[in-house]
Amino acid sequence: MKKILLGFLLFITGSLYSQNQEVKNVIETFFQGFHAKDSIVMKSVCSDKLILQSIISNVKGTKLINENSKDFYRSIATIPVATLFEEKLLDYTIQVDGAMAHVWTPYEFFINGKFSHRGVNAFTMYKENENWKIVYIIDTRRK
Repeated sequence: MKKILLGFLLFITGSLYSQNQEVKNVIETFFQGFHAKDSIVMKSVCSDKLILQSIISNVKGTKLINENSKDFYRSIATIPVATLFEEKLLDYTIQVDGAMAHVWTPYEFFINGKFSHRGVNAFTMYKENENWKIVYIIDTRRK
C-alpha cells in the first residue's frame, strides 16, 4: 500500500512540475522574442485578445495605463538596433488550475546596460488546444 501511495504522489508531483514547466516555457519564449525585438515570436504565445496594462508609480503618484496589443508589438519591433534592453526576471511564482494559469515575475529592466526600473509582471494564461496562451499582462514600474 505504501508503494502505491508513494507512486501516486510521485505521479502527481511530476505532473504538477511538468505543467508548471510548460507555463514557464511560454513566459521564456515571450521574453526571447521580446529581447530579440521579434513580435512574431511574442505573438506565437499570446492570445489574439491579449490585454496589456501597466501601473506606473513616480513622485506624481500612480497611474494605470492600457496599451493596445498591436501598438505594443509594433513598438517592440521598431526599437532601433543600437538600443539594447534586458528585462531580468528574478523569480517565478506559478499557479495553475485546470486550463488557467497565473504567473508572477519580479523583474529589473536595463537599457544599454543601465538600470532603468523594476517591478512585477503578472501574466494570466489559458490552455487552448493543449497550448498555453497569454491573455493578460499587467506590470508595475518604479524607479
